[in-house]
Amino acid sequence: MNAGPTPQRPAGGLQPSSPAICVTAIRERMMTTSKCHSRGCLLFPPPCPLLSSGDENKILVKQSPMLVVHNNAVNLSCKYTYNLFSKEFRASLYKGADSAVEVCVVNGNHSHQLQFHSNTGFNCDGKLGNETVTFYLWNLYVNQTDIYFCKIEVMYPPPYIDNEKSNGTIIHVKEKHLCPVHPFTESSTPFWALAVTGGVLAFYSLLVTVALCTCWMRNRRSRTLQSDYMNMTPRRPGPTRKHYQPYAPARDFAAYRS
Repeated sequence: MNAGPTPQRPAGGLQPSSPAICVTAIRERMMTTSKCHSRGCLLFPPPCPLLSSGDENKILVKQSPMLVVHNNAVNLSCKYTYNLFSKEFRASLYKGADSAVEVCVVNGNHSHQLQFHSNTGFNCDGKLGNETVTFYLWNLYVNQTDIYFCKIEVMYPPPYIDNEKSNGTIIHVKEKHLCPVHPFTESSTPFWALAVTGGVLAFYSLLVTVALCTCWMRNRRSRTLQSDYMNMTPRRPGPTRKHYQPYAPARDFAAYRS
C-alpha cells in the first residue's frame, strides 16, 4: 500500500543562520521544486529569516556637505537615526579622509553630565540631543581645512553597534586679512620726539603772539580815547584879541632926592 507523496526537505537538512546560507537554501529549494513537479511531492519552507534585514542594528548619520569658517569657529551638527537613551554610547569627530585624527569625543549616557574633550590639541565642546550631536570647534587655523566625519557607537548593552561612514563635512577655514601693524623702531622714535617738541613750541609761540597783539590793540585804543578827551576844551567863536600890558619905563627915584 502506497503511503502517498513523501514530503521532501532541502538536501543536507540546512539550518541557515546567515543571509549567505539562506541564499543557498533558496537555490536548493528551487532545484528541488523543479524535480518534484512531476511527482507531486510536498516541500517545506526554508528555515531562515528571509524578512530580517538587520536595519534595526544600523546607525545612519547625516552631515552638512560643507561649512565655511570666517571667524575661526564653527558648529558641526551630526544627525543620527538611533535611540541612545539608557545606553552607553560614544560620539566622536574625526579629521581626514581616512579618519586618522580624533578631533573631539564624548562618551557616557544621558543620566550623567557629558564632557566633550580633545586628545589632539583641538579646542572643542559640544551638545548632545535626542537625534543630534553638535560639535563646537574654535581657534581653527587655515591648515586645518579638511573633511570631518561623525561617528556614533553603542558600547553597552551588547551587541556593539556603530554607524556606517557618512559623506562627511568639508570645513573650509578662511584666512583673516588684517592690516599689518608696524612696530615703533629706534630710528622712528627721534622723529616723533622732534615732531612733538616742534608742535609744542609752535603752539606756545602762537599763544604769545596772540597775547601781544591783544595788549597792543588795547593800548592803542586807550591812547585814542585820551587824545579825544584833551581836544574837547571849549573855544570862543570868532577871532580872539590878545591883551598886551602897556610898557612903563622905570623911574629913577635917586634923581628926585638930589
